[in-house]
Amino acid sequence: MATPLSADALVSALRAEGVTVVEHPGWRTHNRNQKGNWGPVNGVIIHHTVTSGTDSSVDMCFTGYSSLPGPLCHGVIAKDGTVHLVGNGRANHAGGGDPAVLQAVITETYGDRPPVPHQHEGSAGAVDGNARFYGFECVNLGDGHDPWPAGQLDAIERVAAALCRAHGWGAKSVIGHLEWSDWKSDPRGFSMTTMRHRVQERLSSGPGGGHAPQPPSPPRYQPFPGVSFFRSGPDSPIVTAMGRRLVAEGCGHYRVGPGPRWSEADRTSYAAWQRKLGYRGADADGWPGPTSWAALKVPHSS
Repeated sequence: MATPLSADALVSALRAEGVTVVEHPGWRTHNRNQKGNWGPVNGVIIHHTVTSGTDSSVDMCFTGYSSLPGPLCHGVIAKDGTVHLVGNGRANHAGGGDPAVLQAVITETYGDRPPVPHQHEGSAGAVDGNARFYGFECVNLGDGHDPWPAGQLDAIERVAAALCRAHGWGAKSVIGHLEWSDWKSDPRGFSMTTMRHRVQERLSSGPGGGHAPQPPSPPRYQPFPGVSFFRSGPDSPIVTAMGRRLVAEGCGHYRVGPGPRWSEADRTSYAAWQRKLGYRGADADGWPGPTSWAALKVPHSS
């Protein structure tokens, strides 16, 4: 058993393991701690989202539903291997599970897989997994056909190894949701036994060891350059590319046309884009943020 990592410690552990981390706005104080314990922690549970698309999946896991408020995990692992942190503390991801599985994870005494679970959320003998496990949702339809790219599997391995290394756990502290609850089938499409072997190999090799990541493909779109980039009044082809996308989305408020120098016309146009996405009030102030920027799909300016 271990004390949960602080937000800073979690980010540091993930990055030390080579994980590409994106911090979703508000994640550091976003939790369900008012509903129950967070910790001591015993392991990591891997899930699939049953969704497609990074932005919508991240938003869903941050916000949740009316019947199940967010965060629905601690981080979302995208198809490209990027990990979007959405919660820090108790999260609605594991629900009730089998106490025999919890004991097997704590002692790390099982073979290739934990004992078959016979409990679930609401059953008489279930124990609270939301208090005891970190949870990571992986973007996948969960239908057995949606592929698991090499970069995504590499990120799952690195995330799991980072938390095991930080807490002094072995790979048997990493389980799938289907190994925790007899109601669940996630993650579907790869073997948790194989993933544990990968995690243990990485742990044995030290930070930076294990499987070499696949060479990353060049990103299709311009990464978010940061809030300070726009606040500094940039003169950049990124601004021109952004403006052209705003015009294409019917949100352009330019008298002459998009140019490289950030202007009030750019801010007004971006505010129109934010409103088109459903943002209101201070959330539609015209200053780009990571989620609305990703949705705009600004092409590379070079």
